[in-house]
Amino acid sequence: MKNLVLILAAVFIAISGASANILNVPSQYSTIQSAINASINGDTVLVQPGVYPENIIFRGKSIVLTSLYYQNRDLNFIQTTIINGGSPVHPDTGSCVIICDNEDSTTVLQGFTLTGGTGTRWRDEHGAGIFREGGGILVQYSKPVIQNNVITGNSAVTGGVISTGGGGVRIGDSYPRFYNNIVTNNTARYGAGVVLNYTGGDYKNNIVFNNYGSMDFGAGSGIWVNGFFTRPITVINNTIINNSAVSGNPGVYGNGGVVATFRNNIIWGNRSPNNVQIASGNFTVRYCNVQGGYNGAGNINENPDFDTTNYFLRPGSPCTDRGDSSSMYNDIPDQNNPAIAKWPSRGTLRNDIGAYGGPGSLNIANTVVGISNVNAINLPDEFSLKQNFPNPFNPKTIINYELHTTGNVTLKVYNILGNSTVTLVSEKQNAGSYSVEFDGSKYPSGVYFYSLESRDVLEVKRMILLK
Repeated sequence: MKNLVLILAAVFIAISGASANILNVPSQYSTIQSAINASINGDTVLVQPGVYPENIIFRGKSIVLTSLYYQNRDLNFIQTTIINGGSPVHPDTGSCVIICDNEDSTTVLQGFTLTGGTGTRWRDEHGAGIFREGGGILVQYSKPVIQNNVITGNSAVTGGVISTGGGGVRIGDSYPRFYNNIVTNNTARYGAGVVLNYTGGDYKNNIVFNNYGSMDFGAGSGIWVNGFFTRPITVINNTIINNSAVSGNPGVYGNGGVVATFRNNIIWGNRSPNNVQIASGNFTVRYCNVQGGYNGAGNINENPDFDTTNYFLRPGSPCTDRGDSSSMYNDIPDQNNPAIAKWPSRGTLRNDIGAYGGPGSLNIANTVVGISNVNAINLPDEFSLKQNFPNPFNPKTIINYELHTTGNVTLKVYNILGNSTVTLVSEKQNAGSYSVEFDGSKYPSGVYFYSLESRDVLEVKRMILLK
């Protein structure tokens, strides 16, 4: 709790201090990067809702980069303030956000959706060669605060490199505070969700789910950890669930002599041929709910019993009041009933296992359940899903697809958090070419996914509604 208070105080000072400036995007600066370039230490770059097709670099600035979310924690500002890294000026620098110039702990990134990033070609600092990493965020030699973001639909793609990692996030030789983020639907050959390479840091109250890794370096599709580091890695009150890999370990993987402490986490439902949830001999795991069990004080192996529409715990979940009983891990008390935990925690004040437990518990999305393996399905010969046109669109767009065999067809639209918005087609169709209109008049601006499923094969594409 003390750390959270200090971070919030630093944000408030950066925004409100007499010597600090607020640089507004787009009213004063047309792009986020131009505002960062014009900023000085202590400034705040305040971004209005919209889609910003950029690949931004902090350039060593100790600044706060935030959406309007900071004002009143309105969740809509996270969903509608979007950095889309899908059109990089240089294809080798395709991360949505790069923080790599010794930025300190007063550097803050918060309140955005980061999507479309393809990673940055990066020479490993420890002599392992050239990789492509960090589709959503790449951090190196820095200590930023990264909080209250949705990191989704990014990938680290191959191209003249040894391998690709950190489809969502790649952090190396750093000590970040990574709090209350959703990391979902990202793809890489290893560490599809999060890569921690020779690094320390605090990782609390995050949800890492539905990320897809293929096969390299043990996979670790949820979180992949590598190397030695003199500062600790603490992973507390996270939900790491439903990540998958073609081979290797689908949940959490530790390579080398890395030492990390996992406490009060749910690690469940991660899938590969071996279904190993945690693979490391050097992790300390305490008061976690691990599918299949894991040796350590207070660990349990019980179905978490999640809410049907998100990853909140149901009343009576076995994860309620089962975390570390030390008061330092207590849930936040409800102001009207101080003996009861404040929503989204449940039960009494004893820590709830998972992302919604402990002193940092915070809801940053109305729903987080998404399309399983949204980026994992390869395009088969039997059908073809086209990119919608126009894109971006307002309010209508056309989705075309082709079927080469007769079969049952489902065409759905999802919002950026993977919540089903509308079913456009659900019927048996003959082989042929089809065209369907999607009318976004009733929906807010933002990134949406649309999926075509037929004969047990699925393809997904992204589109942008910009009003």
